[in-house]
Amino acid sequence: MRERNKKSTMASFTNTNKVPLIKQTPLQSNNEAQLEPMEPYSQCMNTSVLSLTIVAIACSEVPFDEIKIMDIVSDDLLRVNPCFSSIVVRDQMGRQWWKRVEVRMEDHIIIPSFPPGLTPEKYTNHFDEYLAKINRDKLSMEKPLWELHLFKYPTREGEGTLVFKMHHALGDGFSIMGAVFSCLKRADDPSLPLTFPCASASNARQQCYERSVLGRVVRFIDSSWNSVTDFLMSFLRSTVLEDDRTVIRSRKPRVEDLPCDIASVTFSMDDIKRVKSNLNVTVNDIVVGTIFYGTELYTKALNLSSNHLRRTALVLLNTRMLKGYRNLEEMLAKDLWGNSFSFIHLPLPSLRADREKIEPLKFIFRAHKTIKRSKNSLGTHLNGSLLRLIGCLKGIEAMSRYIYSTLENTSMAISNMVGPTEKMNIAGHPINNLYFTVTGSPQSLLFTVLSYMGKLRIVVKSERGFIDSQNFTSCLKEAFKKICEAADKVDK
Repeated sequence: MRERNKKSTMASFTNTNKVPLIKQTPLQSNNEAQLEPMEPYSQCMNTSVLSLTIVAIACSEVPFDEIKIMDIVSDDLLRVNPCFSSIVVRDQMGRQWWKRVEVRMEDHIIIPSFPPGLTPEKYTNHFDEYLAKINRDKLSMEKPLWELHLFKYPTREGEGTLVFKMHHALGDGFSIMGAVFSCLKRADDPSLPLTFPCASASNARQQCYERSVLGRVVRFIDSSWNSVTDFLMSFLRSTVLEDDRTVIRSRKPRVEDLPCDIASVTFSMDDIKRVKSNLNVTVNDIVVGTIFYGTELYTKALNLSSNHLRRTALVLLNTRMLKGYRNLEEMLAKDLWGNSFSFIHLPLPSLRADREKIEPLKFIFRAHKTIKRSKNSLGTHLNGSLLRLIGCLKGIEAMSRYIYSTLENTSMAISNMVGPTEKMNIAGHPINNLYFTVTGSPQSLLFTVLSYMGKLRIVVKSERGFIDSQNFTSCLKEAFKKICEAADKVDK
């Protein structure tokens, strides 16, 4: 394939070159439309009310060879699930279906053009703007709901950047990242499967207590009470209890359509494990506690108080309860593909102390207590059951409106995923950084978290002009540093 001549345009990422057609997926010989039903969760992600998209970013150590990338995408991604080769159609009842179509790769692979000869710093600025634009742009409903962007310029993070943009209707984060990982192989030995960190088990004493008769009775009572109160509070927060306007929530209508900034911070998993060991908490406790502490530092930095203000974080959960990712064959064979999620509401703690007098570990222990309580509750499952009930009784649009109001009424959302421990490559291109974000969520502040190669990256997507993203990420770094220092002083 001859590379097309590209005209240099000053920061012109709106005029993009598309890769010529390389492969097409064959259709069956008959001319009948091939329709597959779309599950309710996927339908409610693609309505006039709500449209969510997952954007995964992979940074390469070497320049991209687009032909090799195209071969991998054609061979691996399109075979993951038929929905990657399908468009969405609606019947007379408004129900959505997957319709198999011929995939024209040039409609999905996009290579932006920028002026040549710039420094990595300037290309990084161009990429940041390009990524923000990708987050604002809607996917076309006239073709399968995914795109692949090849940014073939050096940035601070690599010699090239690959951006997977996939509609949430295709699947949840578990499914989408599974699709992305299908294109990626282990750099040391592609024949070996990717490995993921395992969740640590509770200690033996705790397990022994929980198995005792008394432990079971106490746990049943706690679980019943927590389930009822968590579900009722979650329902109220999704309907009538709206968070206050604060420095992290503008309350502007359709905030998801406004320009955004995307920044990130990276922490060492070794540091996180040290804090985890010293405090006897989980990685999720540390992540949530760091975000809450960083938010408090950001508020204090603006000389404002968070006292008596309602601020809530919505933590999104995958309800499959699986330990790690499955290979594609197992995922499809066991019917694990699709959307399966729920959520929990976590109130943000507010402290009256001055910025210098705030105790960092209070945020970790508060997060630990709240998350542990939610684990001993059926609230998340009841939330999922309520969503399905709304869909059955009132339809997909009503189900979508409930999810939208659940997001809109809160101050932030947190989505956490586990990535592989080994370095990966795609078609021989080593990947040194991997992260993701979500578009379409009606909030001024969104956190997405992914671990990869011994590092944990927190991506901060914020409303441009309302939240200072650089100041906020600085507060997150300060928060994690102080948490590590305080944890090192704790007597084990």
